Order: sequence, then C-alpha cells, then structure tokens
Amino acid sequence: MSDKPHQNLAIIGHVDHGKSTLVGRLLFETGSVPEHVIEQYREEAEEKGKGGFEFAYVMDNLAEERERGVTIDIAHQEFDTDEYFFTIVDCPGHRDFVKNMITGASQADNAVLVVAADDGVAPQTREHVFLARTLGINELIIGVNKMDIVDYSEDTFKEVTEEVKQLLKQVRFGTEDASFIPISAFEGDNVAEKSGNMDWFDGPTLLEALNNLPETEPPTDAPLRLPIQDVYTISGIGTVPVGRVETGVMNVGDNVSFQPSDVGGEVKTIEMHHEEVPEAGPGDNVGFNVRGIGKDDIRRGDVCGPADDPPSVAETFQAQVVVMQHPSVITAGYTPVFHAHTAQVACTIESIDQKLDPASGEVAEENPDFIKSGDAAVVTVRPQKPLSIEPSSEIPELGSFAIRDMGQTIAAGKVLSVNER
Repeated sequence: MSDKPHQNLAIIGHVDHGKSTLVGRLLFETGSVPEHVIEQYREEAEEKGKGGFEFAYVMDNLAEERERGVTIDIAHQEFDTDEYFFTIVDCPGHRDFVKNMITGASQADNAVLVVAADDGVAPQTREHVFLARTLGINELIIGVNKMDIVDYSEDTFKEVTEEVKQLLKQVRFGTEDASFIPISAFEGDNVAEKSGNMDWFDGPTLLEALNNLPETEPPTDAPLRLPIQDVYTISGIGTVPVGRVETGVMNVGDNVSFQPSDVGGEVKTIEMHHEEVPEAGPGDNVGFNVRGIGKDDIRRGDVCGPADDPPSVAETFQAQVVVMQHPSVITAGYTPVFHAHTAQVACTIESIDQKLDPASGEVAEENPDFIKSGDAAVVTVRPQKPLSIEPSSEIPELGSFAIRDMGQTIAAGKVLSVNER
C-alpha cells in the first residue's frame, strides 16, 4: 500500500472509445506495468488479429474479454502518481454490463470520461454521465481520445468539447470544474508526456490533471457500514464474512450487528491481504471473524455496523430514480429487482410521488400515473424481503441502487429517506 492519499477513479464512456487502452497506457506510463508485459500482450494481440489492443489487455485480463475485445467485469488496477495512489475502477461500456458500471461508479470519487474524437458523444456517453451525476461523482476529467485518427485537429477537439459541455449542462454537471484534454491513448499523446502533435493545446496532461484532483475526505467519521459480499468457513478460524468497508472504521474487539439478519457479536480478527490487522477503514477489502456467528446466520447483502448504531432496515423508502430504458411504462405496483450495495431484492414501487424535469431537477408533475424511459421521478418503494439501505444524504455509499428487469438495467437512483421497520 502506498502512503499517499488514495483515490478511486472510474473510467467511463461509450464502448470502443478507448477506455481500456487508456487505462493500460496510464499503468504503463506510471511504471505499474513493465515494458516486457506490454510486449508480451502486443504479440498475443497480433496473433489474435487484434493488433493495437495490447494496452487494453492490461485491463481485460479475462480470456473471454480478449476473445471478444470487450470489457466485462470491473477490473481493479492500481497506479501511483506524484500526488495520489489510484485504484482504477474500469467501468464496462456495454449495456449488459451497466450493472457493473453502477456498482463501479458508486465506488469512485472522481471519473475520467473518455470520448472518441472521431465519434463524439454516443448513446452510452450520455448514460454514463447521467449515472455518474446521479451516483455522486464529483469531478470529471474528459479525455478526448483518438486524436491521432483525426490528425490532431484542434477544430475537431473544440467541436467534441462543445458537444460534451452541452451534455454536462443537460444533467447539471458543473462544466467549470471539468477539464478537457486531447489525448491519444494508443500513441501516448498528452497522457504522461506533452504531445508534440498538438502545440495548440496548453492545458495539463492527463496525469497532471489527475494529480490536481482535490483530495477526498475518507468517510471515517460516519458510522461503520460494511456490506457483506460472501461468507466463508475457514478451518481454524470459523465463519469469515468478506466485504469492503464503505464508511467508518472496524476495530478488533468491536461489537457489531448484521442487518437485516439481525445477529451480532464481537469482532475477533480482521484480515486484509492475508495479514491480520487491528483495524480496517473505508475502501479496505477485509475478511473478519465474529464470535458466535455461524455460516448460516448471515448472507451476502447483509450490512455490518456497530451494535449501538446498527444499519437501518427499510419497511419502505423514498427514492429519486432515473429511468434509462424500459420497453413500456412504469406504474405503481411494478416489482423489479433492486441492486443496492451487495444486496439484490425484489421491491415494489408503491407510488410515484413526483415526476421531475431531468434537465433541471424541478418538480414537473405531482402523483403522475406513470413514468417512462428518460423520466426522473421520486417514488416510494417497498422491499419484498428485508433490505438494509441508508439515505444518500447521510451515508451516500449505501444510498444508491440500480433497478434491473428483463436482463437489463432499467433505472438508477438514490435513497432520499428510509421508513425503518
């Protein structure tokens, strides 16, 4: 681990706009991936008839992804700059992986939006920007990629920049905070080194822009919230729940409570990267053992918190949602699956309370009969099974969710208030 402050960085944007290549290039330029590995990937890419994909292979190290040339899972990669220790959350651009994108983006502090110079704003560019905004990403760095394909044209760069600015305005993302950088991830222009091909650009390189990001305050003063990803039985230790600390700090000796399973006990050991540690904080992936808890007492989707300030369990909750795609209309009584942190629970939309103007966020209509694709709304939701979830104003890390149905993500949202059971 590095002693520099840590940032989670999402790489978002339309499929084939060069996200994976950019990440591979960043890792290579910061010395996180040695030259000989890139060489090896280059040979492999050429054998598969995918010449030019060698940087992308750094990220797409699942064999299936290489064959398809598409990013599927969220790969976690780490690199150091002068200022920060970054974990990259590479968010897949393909529609069927938008759920990963949501779980990915909700973990990121800031994002790099990759837009190809020869293609401009594409459908998923819109969707990702909208999601990034809904899920609370603060700063955007826009990499206008593939400048080598458009002969490093300043006019093209300006056109794409203007197009993206319009898009950011539509979703009320502050464009004054956004930095636009013309890059070629493939050639390495303006990634780590100033490009000799674009003398007309006097702004920072991508790495400089990353170094200039504001430092994020880790949510250590919030109460402990640790969503459970898996529960293992390990011989000699016993039951070991595994998950990522979203907020707060867990110490050995703490009394904790798991909700909604409603069991608890004392933390005996905490392990991180196969070493025992006395405490764990936000962003740490840990396994831990709690006295008296058996494998069948808790499950994936539970949230662990302090016994004296346990995670809230919703009888109902009110949320703001954005419908991205739905073949017809959504009315009260609709029951899709909500994906919140590590939980997946069928929930009924009991009422549609307000329809919002997605461009301004103002109330457009009270108690509408239905909502459809493109609409934003405030709804009241009743989980069909107990679900631990928090208002996003109090614990944003546990306040966002995706709604899935028919094998696709149809909406994303954040929790406004929880009516506890």
